[in-house]
Order: sequence, then C-alpha cells, then structure tokens
Amino acid sequence: MARTLITLPASAPRGSIIEIRTLIAHPMETGYRRDGDGSLLPRNILRRFECRYNGELVFSTDLFAAIAANPYLAFPLRVGDSGTLSFSWTGDQGFAQTETVMLTAT
Repeated sequence: MARTLITLPASAPRGSIIEIRTLIAHPMETGYRRDGDGSLLPRNILRRFECRYNGELVFSTDLFAAIAANPYLAFPLRVGDSGTLSFSWTGDQGFAQTETVMLTAT
C-alpha cells in the first residue's frame, strides 16, 4: 500500500465549489534507467487516477512517464448531496489503490 494524502473539507454547503487535493507516495520508475549491473530497471509508473462522487465519475486523468514521483493532483468539485468520494490510482506491475472519504453537504 502506498501512503496517500487527501485534503478536502469535511463539510460544505450544497452547490458550493471545493478544492480537492491528493498526493500519493509512489517511486515512479521510467523504465529508462539502469541499475548498477547495467540492466534496465522495470517501468513502474501510475497510469490512471479517478475520483467518483457517490459512484459517479467526476474527475479522471491518464498519467505518463514524465509525471513526477509522488504525484500531486488538485481539482474543483461542486458539492451535491452528502456522500462518499472514492479515489483510485492504477499503475504498472498490478498496482491499484483506492481510498474513500465522506463529504457532508450542509
């Protein structure tokens, strides 16, 4: 499991726009570097990020080899009903991680 940080308010008025910030600790190996023996290090990058709000996709992005290690993503969200935000990262070598956070609409 990679360490994740997700920042958003615990509650917000319905109809307001909030900023969601995410960070995941991931080494992001490009596949172009060599180890001490001269062998290529296998590529290990995050490939996709998705955020779902009560099951509905509200933000997604594809990531490529030029993305930094420990990628930080921030995006706006219009608050509807109270519910669950689900954050999913997928990557090379079978990497998959999902975190959930509750958001209360006031």
